[in-house]
Amino acid sequence: MRFFALCLGLLAAPASAHEYWIEPLDYAVEADGMLRGHLVNGQQFEGTRFAYIPQRFARFAVFAGDRSAPVEGRIGDRPALDIAPLAEGLNVVAYVSDLNVVRYDAVEDFLSFAEHKDLGEVEERARAEAEPDGGIGEAYTRYAKTLIAVGDGAGTDRRTGLETEIVALENPYTAEAEDGLDVQVFYGDALRADAQVELFEKAEDGTVEVTLHRTNAEGIATLPVRPGHSYLVDAVVLRQPAADLAEGRNVVWETLWASLTFAVPE
Repeated sequence: MRFFALCLGLLAAPASAHEYWIEPLDYAVEADGMLRGHLVNGQQFEGTRFAYIPQRFARFAVFAGDRSAPVEGRIGDRPALDIAPLAEGLNVVAYVSDLNVVRYDAVEDFLSFAEHKDLGEVEERARAEAEPDGGIGEAYTRYAKTLIAVGDGAGTDRRTGLETEIVALENPYTAEAEDGLDVQVFYGDALRADAQVELFEKAEDGTVEVTLHRTNAEGIATLPVRPGHSYLVDAVVLRQPAADLAEGRNVVWETLWASLTFAVPE
């Protein structure tokens, strides 16, 4: 019980500048294989892995073609994703965390985070709304996806109903990607034009390179990818919270984090 409580505490209070993603054990599996992957919170494409804890997520589902099904497991399962594929081809797994709150001890800490994620002009309001001790509260929700090739891996990524979502416009397991791989970023039904997209590239030896990119008017960013590497794509929406959320949880800002992971085969 103590271990379970510790897991809940760790998941509920990560530093807000940390990414959250689904990292498959294998990005490509045989048709009779399993979809297996960790829920990870961290930085530089490395972090803490969390078990399957239904109390900590609002949605966990797998999609293939026009089919979908919930990701089911037992409390404490590691890895958190451990299910049979929905179908042969490209399987898309989507995860939505519950809403969490982080408190910054100083406005400057929040402003540093906002600058890193290119969240716009926030300083005036942040300073005006800060608590007397200089602290500031932020609510956040994670919207994570991963692409796993099953068998031939054929198929396409798709919208899965996430409030903010990154969609791969090309299948990384079947497309020629010498000129980069296009992704499109959404917030609700709107395209996120001129939004920052952070790309984490992990080589086979575990080294990670981070680059920044921007979407065009159609919300599309072209990302440089290389065979034999895996990728984490991240984009963050900042908005003012609804009045009941702001008052009930004592927060000034709300962030919505979209992530997408995939690999490019040799």
